[in-house]
Amino acid sequence: MSTRDDRRTPAPTTPATKNAPTTGTPAPPRAGARQWAALVVLMLPVLLVSVDNTVLSFALPEISTALQPSAAAQLWIVDVYSLVLAGLLVAMGSLGDRFGRRRLLLIGASGFAAVSVVAAFAPTAEALIAARAVLGFFGAMIMPATLSLLRSTFTDRDQRRLAIAIWASGFAAGSALGPIVGGVLLEHFAWGSIFLIAVPVLLPLLVAAPILVVESRDPAPGPFDLVSVLLSLLAMAPVVAAIKQLATHGPGLDVIALAVVGLTAGWLFVRRQLRRPRPLLDVRLFTNPVFAGSIVVNLLAITSLVGFLFFTTQHLQLVVGLRPLHAALTLLPGLVVMVLSGLAVVPLVRRVAPRSIVAVGLGAAAVAYGAVWLSGADAPVWVFVVSFALVGLGVGAAETISNDLIIAAVPADRAGAASAVSETAYEVGAVLGTAVLGSMLTAIYRGALVVPGTVPADAAAAARETLGGAVAAAEPLEPSLATALLDAATHAFDTGLVATAAVGAGVMVLAVVVALVALRRASAHD
Repeated sequence: MSTRDDRRTPAPTTPATKNAPTTGTPAPPRAGARQWAALVVLMLPVLLVSVDNTVLSFALPEISTALQPSAAAQLWIVDVYSLVLAGLLVAMGSLGDRFGRRRLLLIGASGFAAVSVVAAFAPTAEALIAARAVLGFFGAMIMPATLSLLRSTFTDRDQRRLAIAIWASGFAAGSALGPIVGGVLLEHFAWGSIFLIAVPVLLPLLVAAPILVVESRDPAPGPFDLVSVLLSLLAMAPVVAAIKQLATHGPGLDVIALAVVGLTAGWLFVRRQLRRPRPLLDVRLFTNPVFAGSIVVNLLAITSLVGFLFFTTQHLQLVVGLRPLHAALTLLPGLVVMVLSGLAVVPLVRRVAPRSIVAVGLGAAAVAYGAVWLSGADAPVWVFVVSFALVGLGVGAAETISNDLIIAAVPADRAGAASAVSETAYEVGAVLGTAVLGSMLTAIYRGALVVPGTVPADAAAAARETLGGAVAAAEPLEPSLATALLDAATHAFDTGLVATAAVGAGVMVLAVVVALVALRRASAHD
């Protein structure tokens, strides 16, 4: 990623003029075997970081049993990684511009692998939250570097579009692969094993990247803006914390205070970027409707994916009673559909308008949520299988096209800043998937749960926190009382699941509207 070309704000471009051919300009060289091998190497951290966004989905029941987190702590275990990662993406991109993108990638990969081992043996929920936060720090070093190095590796436009499609498909597929990897590991090992996968994945990167990936950096980088970095973190963390507090404890002065702090920091961040000659993030990019619309589509697509995984994985294991591996395999068709969808739209977009493809894809995700909503809590497993395949169809198509449009919608000299926003939108979507839909599910679960009066107070308190807590609390109880508690907990959870699916369907309908309106001027030939 590069911020060096954000030194000026060129006049707005139009699809008809911004990519006009330049007479006498030689065609860029086409990539060879070494460059495509470099893409394979760069996909390793992409898959790992995106897997880490959702790998906890299947481990949550075991973590709830082993560490006994509160409802808020359980959400933080999931969200803190994406929150820290999203807040630092732009800042780490700037560091990569200064000190070398490949160097930052290698530092991030080394730190990520080391902290993953620490997370695997976390003794408490608080320790796991801290480890996940540090993983987000090192993950933020990895992601900007991969896309920036990819852009410098593939200079031919057609080859770069295919490379970006593979990158986006791998990114989206990694999110769906997380629960499957988690399911396989949890079938044979303890929950900490889901973090140890980072070591065998990143070791080949540390060996091959210095050989295959060419270093790149900004020869004249702008100053590192620490104030903007802090403001970006202050803009995100309090808002997400406010959503969590609202879901867990209801409205209050703390929720209002957190929201005010976050919104104020966001306003100050935008104001500072507009005034600086070399902004950390050029917020003027959002005046381009195709760019802004693609960002929103990107964010909502990932919100759909992560939110669906959050409640589906718990339902399949804790309500239906599937073992982790069996539950993971029910999502395998959706993973395959997601990968194929992301790659299939590359030739399709040459003949069909991008907004039409995105709208149809996100419409499929809306249908998926609607199917779960209308089927109700007693829906058979195949409903979740088909629904996740529809989500995969929509997210795969939307992610590939939105990432391509984000890069194409801005002048070439500002593509670095554009890619930073794209990656940030992905991570914010991952946060919102659990912070909004997950918090809503938690709030409804707590409100709908009626604990039998004969359940001991400590077991009742644990059951009110999460469904996983209810399962753990029921184990030492006598059989009839345990059954009564589990029946009450699963009923409350499924009440929340149905309501959350209805909201998810509404969010996807909104995404379809955004795609049709904001992307109406988008063209595959821009």
